[in-house]
Amino acid sequence: MTEATPQQRKKILVVTAHPEPRSLNAALAAFAVEHLRAAGHEVRVSDLYAMKWKSAVDADDFPDHSADHRLDVLAAHEQATLAGRLSPDIAAEQEKVRWSDAVVLQFPMWWFSVPAILKGWIDRVFTNGFAHGPAVPPPYSEGALGGRRALVSVTIGARESAFSDRGIHGRLSDVLHPVQHGLFWFTGMTPLDPFAVYSTVDLPEERFEAAKREYGQRLDGLFTDDPVPFRSLVGGDYDHEMRLLPDVETSGTSGLALHVRPTA
Repeated sequence: MTEATPQQRKKILVVTAHPEPRSLNAALAAFAVEHLRAAGHEVRVSDLYAMKWKSAVDADDFPDHSADHRLDVLAAHEQATLAGRLSPDIAAEQEKVRWSDAVVLQFPMWWFSVPAILKGWIDRVFTNGFAHGPAVPPPYSEGALGGRRALVSVTIGARESAFSDRGIHGRLSDVLHPVQHGLFWFTGMTPLDPFAVYSTVDLPEERFEAAKREYGQRLDGLFTDDPVPFRSLVGGDYDHEMRLLPDVETSGTSGLALHVRPTA
């Protein structure tokens, strides 16, 4: 690990979601924070369970909402965001995202998705008017949160082969597509290939040490590694209906891989 120069020092938000402070996820989050700070970066942490983060979007998120009116969440998000009238916990997390040059999500894969508390963080923080909407740049481009890098660090109980191209669970890139493409790239953040630790039930110490070494290398490349080359909505690959144009080169790919530009 090489310490960053003043010009290379960045601000990084680590969001972690596991109920057990002695878990593998907690250990990986702590390692990431220590590693990044040792490299000279500034790090903030949102430990969602320790914060007792409220997962559900409801009327309490909008202090100005009248109980006499139907709650239109999309409209209420935009109105409260633009007026600076979201609940304080949401506003605080949005400030962290604005502050950051990169966001790292640390979580266990539960039922092929993020834990509910992390999904609630996404639902409540990435509001209309902040992360998307008519007043910000278009999605799937250098959008509202453009200029930020994003990394998923996920622990998985299953073996790696089960998440391969012929694995029964499907490719990891497809399973994580809602986060990588639907959250990060939709809002303009630049996602990197995910870092994954597989077969995590009773992980031996030697494999944990190896995982930390690999994770450290990925953290060192947070701002230099090539990102996932998702296609831009405004790059000429899509029509006005947001469908990939028929003459766009896909190199024989199909499914979700169609939305990744072929690389040499």
